Parts: sequence; C-alpha cells; structure tokens
Amino acid sequence: MSPKIRWYVLALVFLATGLNFLDRQVLSMTILKIQEELSISDVQYGWVNTGFLVSYALMFTVGGRLIDKVGGKVGLGISVGVWSVASALHGLMGNFYQLVGFRFLLGMGEGGCFPGAAKTVYEWFGKKERALANGVAIGGAAIGAVVAPPLTILISGQYGWRWAFILPGLVGLVWVVAWFAQSWKKSLHAQRRAGSSQTERPIRVPMVDLLKNRTVWAFILIRFLLDPVFYFLMFWVPKYLNQERELSFERIGELFWIPFLALGLSNMLGGWCSDKLIARNLSVDAARKWVMGFAAAVTLVAPFISTVSSVEVAILLMSLVMLAHGFWITNYITAIADMFGNQATSTVVGLSGTAGAISGMLLNPVIGWVAQNYSYGPLWLVSGLMYPLAFCILLIRIPSITALEFKPPKGAGAG
Repeated sequence: MSPKIRWYVLALVFLATGLNFLDRQVLSMTILKIQEELSISDVQYGWVNTGFLVSYALMFTVGGRLIDKVGGKVGLGISVGVWSVASALHGLMGNFYQLVGFRFLLGMGEGGCFPGAAKTVYEWFGKKERALANGVAIGGAAIGAVVAPPLTILISGQYGWRWAFILPGLVGLVWVVAWFAQSWKKSLHAQRRAGSSQTERPIRVPMVDLLKNRTVWAFILIRFLLDPVFYFLMFWVPKYLNQERELSFERIGELFWIPFLALGLSNMLGGWCSDKLIARNLSVDAARKWVMGFAAAVTLVAPFISTVSSVEVAILLMSLVMLAHGFWITNYITAIADMFGNQATSTVVGLSGTAGAISGMLLNPVIGWVAQNYSYGPLWLVSGLMYPLAFCILLIRIPSITALEFKPPKGAGAG
C-alpha cells in the first residue's frame, strides 16, 4: 500500500477536528428554541456549559495519557465515536438534566480530539512535514467553526432543531467507520522503513516524571495564559459587536465567520512556513520560534480593535489576531511533538489543554465583569499583550526546541 496513505489519514483528521468544533457550536445556535420548548433558564444554560467544560478539561489530560498508550488510531477513533453519540443524543433530550448529561458526555469525547490528532500526525509525518500536517489537522477546527452557524440554521429551518444535533452525530459515526476501516499497520510500517515517520519504540514516561519536567510546565503556563484570549474571541466577540458596535444579530452572522476563516488558513500556512524554513536548513528550534515570534508581534494590533471607528476595520484586525493565533498554535503543538515525540506528545498536549480550559473557566466571569462595569477596551489591550509575554516565556524557559530523552522505568520494557 502506498505511503501516500498518510495524506488520506490526515484528511480524516481534518474532518474530525472540523466536526469537533461544529458539534460543540450547535447548542449556542439552537439554545433559544431549546429554552422555549424545554423551559430551560439562563442559569441552567450556564450550568450546561460548565458541565461541558469540566469534562472537556478533564479528558484533555486523561484522554491524552490514554492516547499515548493506545496510539492515535484507537484513541482518536474512540473520541470521535463518543462525542458523535453524545451529539446525536442531544436530539432526543426532553429536560434540563438530560441536556447536562449529554453535554458532559460530549466534553468527554471532544477532550481527546486534539491530543489524538497530534499523536496521529506524529506517527505519520517526519519533522520536515510535521508542522504543515499539524496545521492541516488543526485547521479543520476553524473550518468547522465557519460552517457551523449557517449549517445549523439551515438544518433547523428545514427539519427542526433536534436534527441539527442528530445529523452531525450520524456523520461522525460514518467517519468512525471510515477511520477504522483503513488498515494502518502495513502502511505505517512502510512509512517507518522509508524514514518518513518515526522509528523509535515509545517509552511510557511516568506522569510524575513529566510533572517534574520544567519544559512541560513551560508549555502548560503558555497555554494557561493564551487560551482565555482565544475563548474571549470565540464567545464574547458577538456580544461586543452587538453591545458596543450596535450590530444586529443578522449583521454579526454576516461578519463573524471571517476571523475563523483567517484562523483556518493560517493554521495551514503557519505549518507550511515553518517547514519551509527547515527545508532551507534552519534548525527546528529557529524555525518554530521565528514563526511564533512573528505571530506574537502581529497580535499587538488587538488593542486598536476598540479604537477604530469602522466595524469592517475592526473585523479585519480581529482576523489578523486570529491569523496570528493560527500561526502560533500550529507551531506550539508541533514544538511539543518535536520535544516529546512518541513518548508523551499526547499527554503534554492534554496537560496544556486542560490548563487552558481551566484558565478559561476561571477568567470567563472576570471577562464578563470587566465588560459589564467598564468596557471591552481593557480586554482587547490584555489580548494584545499575552502572546508577546508567552513568547518571552518560551524563549526563557525553553532555550532549545530539541528532542528530549526519557529513561524507561526500572523493570519496564520500551514498548
């Protein structure tokens, strides 16, 4: 079987991350109809979102750890299966408690998505193509965010809000069949013999050893600082455009997809740029850091979003921030793979993702308090400063992005 099968596998990962963001956004588009039909209050809706974030944060680490043990194929396949079933079950709910339960189950499945995607990319792609492959994999999420609003409105209008959950869930289950139907063993072995993928047998690094590692904590700290910025862009910009820019919800729908399109494109472009720098004989360390430094510099436009008079210019500046985030996050995850390889890539991605989700939960009320009592100006200012701060931490705490070696536990094999 041709080694080019890795691009088919990558296309499936792209679809999986797209479904991940699509499925989680359906509720925000249908909640008004759900509240009318099932008499769910705004306070209860807040608890529904908390239920999702709690399981999502937990499974980022637990799922990442399990995926490092079972591999990308099994780990990502199970994750997509779990959240697809959960999505479809949303269409059958009849009360608040069922919604909380199904939302919690959705978070459990979705928490394993990005650790599974990172593991799969590492298994199939060598360092010269890995950043581009990670960009394609992560880029699916942004495309899912672009597609979710119009698709949800279309399905709800034609068939009712319940089918807006059921149909994507069924698509996810079809994806699972296609994923497991593809034989990996022979193709991946051919990849390794050709030198296009990784040849080392994985060492199961004890969690306690990872938690003692200063590099792991640097990656965790960076994600803790930056994820609230991304959540702010995802969850609060529509309210900002409505409250401070006085846009109608219809006009917001016409404009808000543009920053996410920029994000999806930059995920792939950021990986391509990094790989091109390596192809021109730059070290992995220099290539990743040059791209991440560029991204951090671009985010300095964020404070101007609150000061420009034109809504269109504000959307353009938001798109630049999203563009920068795409460059950053692709190379951030790729740098984790560069350093931790088959040993702990999914685990470290999971730990950092959990930190980001926890940070988002803690700071979301703070964001609301600042927006309510002051304005969005301070929030845009902080958003513009976080990436340069994170880049300084990267330079200081991770002086060189190079592969780390871990000794196997005593009495344990390398497998």
